[in-house]
Amino acid sequence: MLASGETVERYRAAVCRRGLTQCWWWTGGLSSTAHGIFRAGSHRDGTSWVVLAHLFGYRLEHGADALQRGTIVRHRCDEPPCQNPAHWLTGERRDNIRDYYARRQLTGHALSDVRGPRGRALAVQAAIAAADPAGREAAIAAALAEGNPSGAHQAPLF
Repeated sequence: MLASGETVERYRAAVCRRGLTQCWWWTGGLSSTAHGIFRAGSHRDGTSWVVLAHLFGYRLEHGADALQRGTIVRHRCDEPPCQNPAHWLTGERRDNIRDYYARRQLTGHALSDVRGPRGRALAVQAAIAAADPAGREAAIAAALAEGNPSGAHQAPLF
């Protein structure tokens, strides 16, 4: 599927690219856990599969055999729909769980959004869809801020 120009083009068309250090938001379908999903391959030749967008993107960036069995792709930014390769790192599921418990209660953090990960992702997607290009960053910032009604932020310890 990585060799299919049509599939790669559809993947890239659903990624809202931003600055190198910012999250690149997935604008396509979302799983129940807010990870991007899309149909890779083709119905015509029988290769159609629904895949997690960040796994497809990781393999697109690093090669089809880049992930070893039992290895997952984690998000440094804790934003499940993020497609920025700079925000991805590999590890084991236990690493991901440890990260979650260490950061889920940080005030103003993505994991403490009152809407939950899917609600947060849907709000950002709606903001991107409604904004004109010049107002996109402000719309994304406003959508993110809605999930933190107090407006408080906890500075990182390190």
